[in-house]
Amino acid sequence: MSEPRWLDDDEKAAWIAFLSATSLVGRKLEQQLKDDSGLSHTQYEVLVQLSAAEGGALRMTELADRLVTSKSGLTYQITQLERAGLVFRRSCPSDVRGVFAEITDQGREALREAAPGHVAAVRSALIDVLTPEQQAHLAAGLGEVARRLRCGTQNPTP
Repeated sequence: MSEPRWLDDDEKAAWIAFLSATSLVGRKLEQQLKDDSGLSHTQYEVLVQLSAAEGGALRMTELADRLVTSKSGLTYQITQLERAGLVFRRSCPSDVRGVFAEITDQGREALREAAPGHVAAVRSALIDVLTPEQQAHLAAGLGEVARRLRCGTQNPTP
C-alpha cells in the first residue's frame, strides 16, 4: 500500500476554510429561512427548482438529482411541503412508477415572499464578502469539483 498524499499547509488551509465556510454559511441561511419563512433551506431549494421547471413540476428522481439529495430525504421534504400546501404529488401518466412533485400557487407565493430575505442573506454571508475575482475563482473551482463528482471522475495523482 502506498503512502497517502498528505495535505501540505496550503492545502490544509484551503480544506479547513472550505469546511468552516460551508458550515457557517449553511447555518446562517438555514436560520434565516426558518426565522423569516418557516422553510428549511432544502424546502426553499425544492420550491426554487419546481418554480423554474416547465409547468412547475419535476419527476421526483430528477428533483433529487438536481438537489443532490437522496430519494428518501426528498420524499420527507415533499411530504412536509405537501402538508403546508406548497406542493403536491401526482402520478406520471407515461410511467406508473414515476411521481411528479408540482408547486402550488401557495408554494409560488411562499417562494416570492421568502426570496428577498434569502438573497439578502446569501449576499451578506458570501457574495458581498468576496471580490468579483474571488467569486469567479470560487465558482470555477467549486464548479469543477461538482462536475467531477457528478461524473465520477477524480483528480489524477501527479
